[in-house]
Amino acid sequence: EGQSIGIIAPGPDKKGETPARIRLYSIASSAVGDDETSKTVSLCVKRVVDVEGQYANREVGEDKPDKAGTAFPDKKVYRGVCSNHICDFSLGDDVLITGPTGAEMLLPEDQGSNIIMLATGTGIAPMRSYMRLLFNDKAGANADGTRKFKGLAWLFMGVPFSKSLLYDDEHSEYKAKYPDQFRFDYAVSREQKNAAGQKMYIQTKM
Repeated sequence: EGQSIGIIAPGPDKKGETPARIRLYSIASSAVGDDETSKTVSLCVKRVVDVEGQYANREVGEDKPDKAGTAFPDKKVYRGVCSNHICDFSLGDDVLITGPTGAEMLLPEDQGSNIIMLATGTGIAPMRSYMRLLFNDKAGANADGTRKFKGLAWLFMGVPFSKSLLYDDEHSEYKAKYPDQFRFDYAVSREQKNAAGQKMYIQTKM
């Protein structure tokens, strides 16, 4: 938990390199994977599409519909090389990966530790990997079914709009099952106001 894998897209990237340079993505599943077979890994990826921005890798007339059916043929468009590569995968496609890497964000060994997690947008990925282990996966359970984790895990998550609250269903489920061990607070900057009438950000929620 708390590690990343590298994805290598075929490219070319905006510097013309083929294949594109490695992009790192935080792993959103625990070490056993969402199916708990230890043979899968889950990522949380946002498709990058910038229309009429500073950079473009598709001139007017060149942008084609992606797997979601979105296209801007009458505009200059920049599409993130790796994020679009991932989002356009089909079941069974081969993927070039490296890793996993990183040991900076591992969970504490003390099962009684209190854990405070801060995330914005797709930055929820490593936090989800922690919560899967703490509250969902069999790897985090004792033989009698109780959870090994005995502390409090508290998530603060910031997004611009409530529709961007990723994994809200999982957070609500953990809260319902473990009300004394899990809390979460959301800061929705374009929809909520702080006491001064300004946009609500994660630091105010904290």
